[in-house]
Amino acid sequence: MFDLTGRRALVTGAGHGIGAAIAVALAEHGADVVVHHGRSADRAAAVVERIAGLGRRVLAVGGDVTDTAEVDRFVGEATQYLGGLDILVCNAGHLVGRVAVADMSDEHFARVTDVNLTATFRTVRAALPALRASGAGRVVTMASLAAHNGGGPGAVAYSAAKAGVIGLTKGLAKELAPDRITVNALAPGYIGDTDFHATFSTPERRAATVAALPVGRGGTAAEVAAAAVYLVSAEAGFVTGATVDIDGGASPR
Repeated sequence: MFDLTGRRALVTGAGHGIGAAIAVALAEHGADVVVHHGRSADRAAAVVERIAGLGRRVLAVGGDVTDTAEVDRFVGEATQYLGGLDILVCNAGHLVGRVAVADMSDEHFARVTDVNLTATFRTVRAALPALRASGAGRVVTMASLAAHNGGGPGAVAYSAAKAGVIGLTKGLAKELAPDRITVNALAPGYIGDTDFHATFSTPERRAATVAALPVGRGGTAAEVAAAAVYLVSAEAGFVTGATVDIDGGASPR
């Protein structure tokens, strides 16, 4: 079992779904955690309660990841509360909506890029001083199967943004390696126990997606969280610039 005792973590978009699962998993392995949320304060409070029950220090912070001042504020609050920062998981992101290119406005494309790609850049930049001071910082970004296969109908902007997250991750890994900071991406596919697919895909499309998976089932948020725990562990110190696909064999390469 990976030991994260004494490690200090901030997870963005951790009020529900994959982010919540990652926050809880980090705490289960010994980390103290700040749970960031956008508009899910009530759900974040439930995550905080669960982590507190594990005996870990925990705090919820809200903030808009598309606003630089907000990001700087909540990263600062997290760092101050924890007394430093060793782990940053940039999970916050959103499909926003399915829109065909012919119908897509500049504003929609920019919004999707902002909340997925630029927000990741902002958050890493804000956390860099604390991660450098850690001496063994870990950053995990959130890509997607869509970055590899272009996504489903109406997801061109999302797939482009998530492909950008992979490029950002590789560039950061090189730039931050001298600071002993590793940077890796997770690329989930169909994770069936989150709101994402229920919100943006019909039941028929979800069933077809699962039927086409080589493993014959959808994934779980806990399985994504397990990969995150490994990437932030001491054992993964030689792993950086990688993208870990968690997609049931949907994108063999």
